[in-house]
Amino acid sequence: MSPPEGTLQPMRGDRVEVVVDSGAGVLTYEIEATKAGRRIEVSTSRGVIEVTEVTRSGAPVRSGRFMADRVVALVEHPAPPVASRARRPGKNQARLL
Repeated sequence: MSPPEGTLQPMRGDRVEVVVDSGAGVLTYEIEATKAGRRIEVSTSRGVIEVTEVTRSGAPVRSGRFMADRVVALVEHPAPPVASRARRPGKNQARLL
């Protein structure tokens, strides 16, 4: 079930892996959403792939640019689903059914 429109979900853990050909092998770069509420955006224009971590308001925090001709693979890893937190009864309380 998806959240209602207009609600922001934390995206901590959202990450993108970029594998680039360096001529002598391949290099792997990872950009990850480091705090809750941040997300990763990927854009491609004029032969350049840009991977950007942005805040809730859309302000870029950090980014990486790669020449599209050199990119071997671009893998997006979405954030794992957040498990719902059920309430536990207090230490000295019997569970009510």
